[in-house]
Amino acid sequence: MSNEKVYRQCAVSVMDTIADPDITFDDIGICNYCHEYRLAEKEAVVKGEKGRIKLEEIAGIIKKAGQGQPYDCIMGLSGGVDSTYIAWLAKQLGLRPLAVHFDNGWNSELAVQNIENIVNRLGFDLFTYVINWDEFKDLQIAYLKASVVDIEAITDHAIFATLYRLAGERKIKYILSGTNVHTEQTLPKSWIHPKSDHINIKSIHKQFGTVPLKTFPFMDAKVKRYYQQMLGVKSVSILNYTEYNKKQVKELIQQELGWRDYGGKHYESIWTRFYQGYILPTKFSIDKRKAHLSDLIFGGQITKEEALEELMKPIYDPGQLKIDFEFVLKKLGFTRDEFDALMKLPPHSHYDYDYEMPIDQRYPLLKPVKTIYRKLFPVKK
Repeated sequence: MSNEKVYRQCAVSVMDTIADPDITFDDIGICNYCHEYRLAEKEAVVKGEKGRIKLEEIAGIIKKAGQGQPYDCIMGLSGGVDSTYIAWLAKQLGLRPLAVHFDNGWNSELAVQNIENIVNRLGFDLFTYVINWDEFKDLQIAYLKASVVDIEAITDHAIFATLYRLAGERKIKYILSGTNVHTEQTLPKSWIHPKSDHINIKSIHKQFGTVPLKTFPFMDAKVKRYYQQMLGVKSVSILNYTEYNKKQVKELIQQELGWRDYGGKHYESIWTRFYQGYILPTKFSIDKRKAHLSDLIFGGQITKEEALEELMKPIYDPGQLKIDFEFVLKKLGFTRDEFDALMKLPPHSHYDYDYEMPIDQRYPLLKPVKTIYRKLFPVKK
C-alpha cells in the first residue's frame, strides 16, 4: 500500500497538501487556516465605526506619550503596500512618525522612488539604516549553505532590532507595525522560523559564516529586556482597526502618494522577489501566493476562482527571472554551478541548529530561580 498522501485542496481557499503537508480539514473540507483566520479576525480585527474610534483612541495615546519629543512614534518604511498605507494613515491621524528604511543592499530602483515620494508628500523625516554589506552578504550565504527555509528571517530580525533600538534611544514608546490579519494571517509553520530568534542566527552563522558579525543588529537581551520590558517600547498593529482592502488601498496610495506597484507582495526587494519566486518553489515546493491569496479569500476581497486564475500565471516572469538570477549570482559572488549545488542540498530544519529557548530549558538547574523571579516580578497585563 502506498504511503503517498492524497492531494487535497481546501473547499474555501487555495491552501492545499502541497503548500502544507500538515494541513487539516473539517468534515466539509474546510482547512484549518480558514478557521484560524476567522478566530484571529474575531479576536484582533475591529471594523467600521468601532474600528475608527479605536484607531483614534490609539492615536491619542501615542500623541500623549510623545509630547515634547520630535516624534511620537516610529515606523518601518519599505515602500511596500502595508508600510505605505501605514504612513498615509499616520498622517491622517495627526501622528508624527520617524520613518525608518532598512537598506540591506537589495532595494529595487522602484522601491527607492516610492519611498522618496511617500516621505516627500507626507512631510515625514526619513532615517535610513544601511547594513554592513560584507556582514549581511556572508550571513545570507551562510543561510543558503545551512539549507533552511526562512532566509528572510535575518532581514526581518534586523529590521525589528533596529526599530526597537532607535525607539529606545530616542525615547519613542510606540512602533507602528504592518502586521495584520487581513493579508498576513495564513502562514504555515514549516515556511518560517521565529523572527526574534537571535540564537538561531548566530548558530547558523557560526557553522557556515566567515565574516565576524560586528555591527549586525540583533534582537538580543538588551532589546528584549531593556527596550521592550524596562522602557516599554510597544509595537501596534494599526491595520487591524481599518477596512483593509488591498485593491482599494493600492488605488488610494497610487492617487495620494504617487506609489507604483511591484507586481507581488514584498517585491520591493530584488532578493525577496528572487527568494519567493525562485528559491521557495524550486527548493522547498512553496508558492507563497497560495497563502496570500487565501487570506484575501477569507476576507472576502477576492473569490476562490479569481485566486485559482492568479495561480495559473507564472510565479516569475521569465524575462525578469533571467535578469534577477544574473544579478543575484554576481552580487553574492556565485557561479551558476555553485548556486545550483546549494539549491540541491537537502532542506534542513532551523531546529537542526541551536535556537532560542526559555533559560530554564537550556539550563534546567535555573528552574527554581525562574520561579522566584516570576513571583518577584510578575508580568504586567
